[in-house]
Amino acid sequence: MMGTTIEHWVGGKRLAETGGRRAPVFNPATGQQQAQVALASAAEVSDAVQVASTAFIDWSQSSLSRRAKILFSFRELVNSHIDELAELITDEHGKVLSDARGEVQRGLEVVEFACGIPHLLKGEYSDQVSAGIDTYSFREPLGVVAGITPFNFPVMVPMWMHPVAIACGNTFVLKPSERDPSASMLVAELWQRAGLPDGVFNVVHGDKEAVDALLDSPDVAAVSFVGSTPIARYIHQRASATGKRVQALGGAKNHAVVLPDADLDFASDHLVAAAFGSAGERCMAVSATVAVGAAADRLVEAVSAKARAVKVGPGRQSDSEMGPVITQAAKDRIEGLIGSGAEQGARLSVDGRGLRVEGGQDGFFVGPTVIDEVTTSMDVYREEIFGPVLSVLRVQTVEEAIDLINANPYGNGTAIFTSSGDAARRFQRGVKVGMIGVNVPIPVPMAYYSFGGWKDSLFGDKHVHGAEGVSFYTRGKVVTSRWPEHQSGSAASYSFPTAT
Repeated sequence: MMGTTIEHWVGGKRLAETGGRRAPVFNPATGQQQAQVALASAAEVSDAVQVASTAFIDWSQSSLSRRAKILFSFRELVNSHIDELAELITDEHGKVLSDARGEVQRGLEVVEFACGIPHLLKGEYSDQVSAGIDTYSFREPLGVVAGITPFNFPVMVPMWMHPVAIACGNTFVLKPSERDPSASMLVAELWQRAGLPDGVFNVVHGDKEAVDALLDSPDVAAVSFVGSTPIARYIHQRASATGKRVQALGGAKNHAVVLPDADLDFASDHLVAAAFGSAGERCMAVSATVAVGAAADRLVEAVSAKARAVKVGPGRQSDSEMGPVITQAAKDRIEGLIGSGAEQGARLSVDGRGLRVEGGQDGFFVGPTVIDEVTTSMDVYREEIFGPVLSVLRVQTVEEAIDLINANPYGNGTAIFTSSGDAARRFQRGVKVGMIGVNVPIPVPMAYYSFGGWKDSLFGDKHVHGAEGVSFYTRGKVVTSRWPEHQSGSAASYSFPTAT
């Protein structure tokens, strides 16, 4: 497998190996390299953009009916290949198969939303706004748009972008993570089998060179990004400087507040799943729980017991509940932050460092970790860990919890566990966060709502998918028209026009 090279997909075909730069692709469960992936040069990215530009000429003029038919066909093909996509995700990312299937399903929901593009692109019409004059509006595609996506959801996050962008009449260049590139190649093949014209959907693998080439290209009209906050800020600034439309979703520090009146068995079940599912490598993972008042001791005891019971193993193993993290470097960083928490005064209730997994002795495994008595000044709280680590902070009131969350620079997602409607309402109105769960720990909206955070979790003014996604990938035109019966005697005026 080490001899396998994952190449780019441009113009409806896999490109022949060029002998350029390569990067290793690992199986995180074994720690072994299983393939290598091509890293595109700036010239190769430019070629892909030009192919997409040429394809845009015809695709932008395609009928809404044709687009919808292709999307419906694509939906059926993805649905019939869920298991194959999930296996590719598990082998390169490490998450368990059931979680990988769930990721594909959530991506499918965006495809299903985009299948309604004839309705989503309906314009507005106002008859007789002035004597003999009508006004109407419609939306047009932007051109070539790019998606730069992270390793943690190699199918779902790109599907937040390309089905909507393509449905709106744009052509798309995807730069997926070079750590788990294979799923994107299968998706490209499924688009082709669905009848999408060659060049409308393209995949270029790469690192910073490829990213910068997309950001600097004068032929790329818009960029969508999901990743860490420092890179999101960089993407937004550099792409905006070249006049592009940008949506850049950054990092997160998602809090779950637990009140004393909550069902603690229910809350602890969901906190453990939300903190340790996918080894915590989710932008919506709960990485900090805020225990209010008398809930704290009982909550820590319950969460710790359930954390110790999580079955950690290779993603393809049927009884595994949590797999490895993505790389050895990620493992080292996560374990370093766990250690810093202890050094800075927190209490390690469950320590996941040094975990040994049968059949995965060389894999990148970190066990579920619960750190109690964390304060907001500690590195384990301030950093986005992106690993299976749950920090517990303690406050006395829901107002203190709201203030703590609002003081954090991130504003992606948050949740509250309570049986009090009043407390929940105060919480959802008080927190400065984009997505909120009430007794729901991972409040990822359905595809017909938008996904996005506030503060340092989002750069740009548009969220992904939903109506905001359609708005992002199109721009409006307004037409004011008059059809006079006689061309003479038009009563033209040098004054600014007003309605009569």
